[in-house]
Amino acid sequence: MPTKQVILKPKEARRITNGHLWAFSNEIQSVEGNPAAGDVVDLHAAGGEFLGRGFYHPQSLISVRLLTREHEEINFAFFERRLAAAAGLRSRIYPGESTFRLAYGESDFLPGLVVDRYNDVFAIQTYSAGMHQRMMLIADVLQSLFHPLSVIERNESHLLALEGLPQNSAVLRGEESVTTITENGILYRIDVLHGQKTGFFLDQRENRLALQRYTKGARVLDAFSNDGGFALNAAAAGAGEVVGLDISETSIERATHNARLNQVADRCTFLTADVFDELPKMVRAGRKYNVVNLDPPSLTKSRKNLPAARHAYRELNSLAMRLLPEEGGILTTSSCSHHVDDAMFLDAVDSAAQHAHRTLRLVEWRGAAPDHPVLSAMPETRYLKFGIFVVS
Repeated sequence: MPTKQVILKPKEARRITNGHLWAFSNEIQSVEGNPAAGDVVDLHAAGGEFLGRGFYHPQSLISVRLLTREHEEINFAFFERRLAAAAGLRSRIYPGESTFRLAYGESDFLPGLVVDRYNDVFAIQTYSAGMHQRMMLIADVLQSLFHPLSVIERNESHLLALEGLPQNSAVLRGEESVTTITENGILYRIDVLHGQKTGFFLDQRENRLALQRYTKGARVLDAFSNDGGFALNAAAAGAGEVVGLDISETSIERATHNARLNQVADRCTFLTADVFDELPKMVRAGRKYNVVNLDPPSLTKSRKNLPAARHAYRELNSLAMRLLPEEGGILTTSSCSHHVDDAMFLDAVDSAAQHAHRTLRLVEWRGAAPDHPVLSAMPETRYLKFGIFVVS
């Protein structure tokens, strides 16, 4: 049982008792036992009430990430229970499937840990010193529960610097990092070690499928196409022509390969281009599409850059609307920054419509796939916004 303790200031326990899992550095009254980064500590309210047990970091803004509200050891058995419970939920969400986000950090009560499964290849991301120090233990648990071909570390996020952690990608178990997954009946060749993020963007799974109902017989532009997920769903639903844009040559190579893999290469063209430069050129050239999809990377890493991000979203969406016909065009558009909430993103899209002299009707408003559950007490776990609009 930990002898290291963190005591909150008076009146700072309410958010924790209401279900949030982070205690911030400016909420701490005292620290006992001289814990180091990644050590397990007990968190107490100012009056002595035990609030839970979690990982500590003396320099991070997030001082304590709660793992449990019980007096239990944080060991192999603990991670085994948590990951087995997470797997049980995914088996209900996607029965018979073998590709999904297995563990989504705080939402699976494993703060600072993400695990993605691609068939028998598993990818681990750690965002806290405590999880990072136990990465091999977590790999052992995955080996015990699922007997994977390989377990791969994909720690390349800018967030690692906040906890003084190095960026690194490596094979932790096994050797294989390439596999072919099936999503919505579409095949993708995934390189878990070298692909973007952990190899694929699983959070847009349901939204890629939702796009299909709008694309039969359509000319479709997929901007920020990455591996071609939205483009291939459009083609699978009977789109007449699909153009995908991405600044990454390797992404374009993967998307082109995936189009051939799904026998839709005759209707899909993938081009290496900077979307921010290419869309204005398309507008000036008078290009028109029935459906335009925007899936940009996060346009802000912090709140201080929100004005610039809002401007970028407005410009992108305004350009996209100008590529649509005067009546009945479809815009599907995303924001993956948790700093940009629903209201702010909708406001940016509405401002884009005014700038483009277009009228919008929102027909669907969606978030991340259900293997990315939202912990209701933690708005930080809700980040993806996806809207489908009729533009006239």
